[in-house]
Amino acid sequence: MRDLALSALVAAVLVMVFKHPVLGAYLWAWLGLMNPHKMTYGFARSLPFALMAAAVTLVALVFTKKRQPLPRNGIAKLQILLLLWMTFTSFFAMAPQDDVLARWVFVLKIQFMLFVTWMLVRDAKEIRWLVWVIVLSVAFFGVKGGIFTVLTGGGSRVWGPPGGMLEENNALAVALVMLMPLMYFLRETEPRRWVRHALMFMMVTCAFSVLGSQSRGALLALLAMAFFLGLKGKYPVRTSVMLLVLVGVAIAFMPDTWTSRMETMKTYGEDGSAMSRIWTWTTLWNAAVDRPFYGAGFGADHPVVFDRYAPTDGVFEQFAGRVYVAHSIYFQMLGEHGFIGLGIFLALLATTWFTAGRVAARTAKDAEFSAWVPSLMRMVQVSLIGYMAGGAFLSLAYLDLPYYVFALVVLSDVLVRRRTAESTAVAGGVRTGGPAAVPQGGAARALRK
Repeated sequence: MRDLALSALVAAVLVMVFKHPVLGAYLWAWLGLMNPHKMTYGFARSLPFALMAAAVTLVALVFTKKRQPLPRNGIAKLQILLLLWMTFTSFFAMAPQDDVLARWVFVLKIQFMLFVTWMLVRDAKEIRWLVWVIVLSVAFFGVKGGIFTVLTGGGSRVWGPPGGMLEENNALAVALVMLMPLMYFLRETEPRRWVRHALMFMMVTCAFSVLGSQSRGALLALLAMAFFLGLKGKYPVRTSVMLLVLVGVAIAFMPDTWTSRMETMKTYGEDGSAMSRIWTWTTLWNAAVDRPFYGAGFGADHPVVFDRYAPTDGVFEQFAGRVYVAHSIYFQMLGEHGFIGLGIFLALLATTWFTAGRVAARTAKDAEFSAWVPSLMRMVQVSLIGYMAGGAFLSLAYLDLPYYVFALVVLSDVLVRRRTAESTAVAGGVRTGGPAAVPQGGAARALRK
């Protein structure tokens, strides 16, 4: 029954994509983040839904007039540059070429469809719908996991959607930390009371789900995100107190086994998991120092890399012969794409942060955008804090979720720039064409739809 329902839903959306191409961008995001076909048990489990969504969306993109040029702001330029640099380093990768090619294709598909999303999502209503798709695609597992955590007393771990990058408990937890600020944005700008209550329920259950993952890195990310959410929220004092109470109650609810696991952060030298990460980071650092321009390339979690660069003396002797993934977005970029790759990645994060702040300041007193753009930009900054804190301990450099968060800033910046240019042109007596963002004063109306 699940197979038939999912197949019928995807088929119906694909038909509508030809008339409304933006639906293809939403469909791709939903399939990539949620992996709904992996929750079926029959023929739908192996159907190439993502490939079909990409193909139909690209055809619709070619023939539609409902598109905009590729953005040219700093975020877009750096993201394209990063993809080009990762392509360049692939020619010098140490892992077998089949493994390198598979990972390059995986990253290329994600990035290319994000570029398509930039071109198809054009106005306030469509940006808000994109936020909803991103949130609901992952929050489904957060709500389910939060309820599971409460019902089981926090004694079992929460896992993510099968078959995707969020399947691991740590990855799902960091993703939920990143999404909670976006839930806050939706709640802050939502006029319907029942929807606001539903979003609050989602935030609470997702917080329990993060703790239920028993991820130490996610706990640090949750605390960092909560602190900045209090600072960036519309009501800082009230929000900070609410978050402090929420996190405190949730932590007090967790069993002694959870507390014992979190306390291992104080004694990392005695924890094999923590020491294996330090050993892996040392390995990737050695690879980057030896190959500073292009690193080890995609697939650095391979014996050929560890046999050459892993330290085997002293406390690291116990890990000889083993291979681990990077367990850090920073060391992942450094080890696989060298110091230049890491520099581009860090510049992308910094540019996204400062662009969000600039767009928020620019629209704070704008009658058309002040109802939602500043709030969204502040919450994107909070989401980035969650990603940068949690990503310090997880290999999530290629995860599509943070790049969708970047896209929210790209799209908002393009929208504001376009409307400003149109207003200037009209004031100067020049008639302009192209899609209007929303009618004057229409942002508030768009938020109610």
